[in-house]
Amino acid sequence: MKDIISSGDLLVYLADNAIEIEAAQRLRYKVFYQEMGAVPSLHARRARLDEDPFDSLCDHLLVVDKSRSNGKPFVVGTYRLLRRSVAEKAQGFYSRNEFDLTSLLAYPGEIVELGRSCVHEDYRSGAVMQLLWRGISAYLDAYGIEMMFGCASFPGTDPEAIKVGLSYLHHYHLASEEIRPRAQQTRFVDMGKIAPDWLDRRSALSELPPLIKGYLRVGGVVGEGAVIDRQFNTTDICVIVECTKITERYRRHYKPSGTS
Repeated sequence: MKDIISSGDLLVYLADNAIEIEAAQRLRYKVFYQEMGAVPSLHARRARLDEDPFDSLCDHLLVVDKSRSNGKPFVVGTYRLLRRSVAEKAQGFYSRNEFDLTSLLAYPGEIVELGRSCVHEDYRSGAVMQLLWRGISAYLDAYGIEMMFGCASFPGTDPEAIKVGLSYLHHYHLASEEIRPRAQQTRFVDMGKIAPDWLDRRSALSELPPLIKGYLRVGGVVGEGAVIDRQFNTTDICVIVECTKITERYRRHYKPSGTS
């Protein structure tokens, strides 16, 4: 999967060395800490890297701009991917700190956790995110993955400010009980603050962050309850996508050219 696809000067592939992973961590620091107000540790501030122990376990999907790569890869988009077959041999999934994943872990096939998604501020026209999705599609095929999940975030830590979006997701996109994760009880934030009769569905959908809307477009559903992450200055939900439910239209749209 080194060169999954190229579009002009942009390449999408899996990182295969420490230099490429560090470039992704540097982009994550720029987006999460410098732009979104996450609170860095002293080490993170000095290194200007967003890193944690899960990085050594995960695959790192990168979009690199060749025209701005001068000796080192200029990473303009990234996703972190952790397969169940890898997580079970180590410390489990990152999301377990926020959500009870018991129902997901009972799922019989291979599953993958998606996280740490971000795009460089100069590249947010949508093209880089589409390349990342195409890379994910190839990754799902390569490893026979049947379900993907992970934390997705609203900016800010005030649930009242985003109660329209949270309520919309709770009432209209709640996962079926057999696969539904639930926010850890000590961190549980009720998502259904507004009754469905009081929601304008179109307006509520428009208030969702672009990444969450992207998950919904490929059949994504959400877990029960949200979690406030004060370090990252976000309110997190758990999103689940059964890959067999991704519509054929989106599979064709995101699948890399030259593959069957």
